[in-house]
Amino acid sequence: MKTSSLKNKLKAGIAASAIILSAIIGSAPKAEAQTPVKNIVLVHGAFADGSGFKGIYNILTKKGYNVTVVQNPLTSLKDDVDATNRTIDKQDGPVILVGHSWGGTVITEAGNNPKVVGLVYIAAFAPDNGETTLKLVQSLPAAPENGILAPDDKGFVYFSKEKFHAGFAADLSKEEADFMYASQGPIAAQGFVAPITQAAWKTKPSYAIVATEDKAINPDIERNMYKRAGSKVTEIKSSHVVFISHPDAVAKVIIDAVNNVSAIK
Repeated sequence: MKTSSLKNKLKAGIAASAIILSAIIGSAPKAEAQTPVKNIVLVHGAFADGSGFKGIYNILTKKGYNVTVVQNPLTSLKDDVDATNRTIDKQDGPVILVGHSWGGTVITEAGNNPKVVGLVYIAAFAPDNGETTLKLVQSLPAAPENGILAPDDKGFVYFSKEKFHAGFAADLSKEEADFMYASQGPIAAQGFVAPITQAAWKTKPSYAIVATEDKAINPDIERNMYKRAGSKVTEIKSSHVVFISHPDAVAKVIIDAVNNVSAIK
């Protein structure tokens, strides 16, 4: 066989192999593109409402996040979880779910929604399966400044006027604390004794803030819950309303959660 003929056959064979390989690669399934996390849902606690998140909302929306604030009815754990799930269901993609105080109990249950990819606890309760918020409240002594009152004749719990500033919002001005007291959302006592059925932090990554000067929840209770949950913890020197008094620091934790969850999706 002539050398030129052999070379031509080799070239033809290589060309055919390249065509076949290209076809195989082209027909292979493409890796699914990651969906960036842009949706953040904020859940308030007892003795408060969603307006307290305004500072956090402003910071996050300016950075391009879609932020939605749940207004909990505070009438039962189920009612608050249902309200939170309605908000989550309206989001157009994955969600970081954030809860403050009693809102932590709410997100522990609502966080099982398949759209939720991460949880952020802000000086919040993080109960285990079968555990109640009341059990956690009673797990360590309360601060003298704590002003949570016994249920009234309608079964609702309020925070005392005399202790509200020192016990709930010590690092806000008296004027701000007085307004928060006047607009507080009382909570049905039955919520505190309702057990969690499935703790979302067992299956989803969680991030948590300990408010080191908290007088409404003993900071050591916060530390104990977050250690058990395996949360990534940030400590901030603040009263219970750390999300109002230190919005930049809290927003940073939320953004870190978004970035970390997005990186492992």
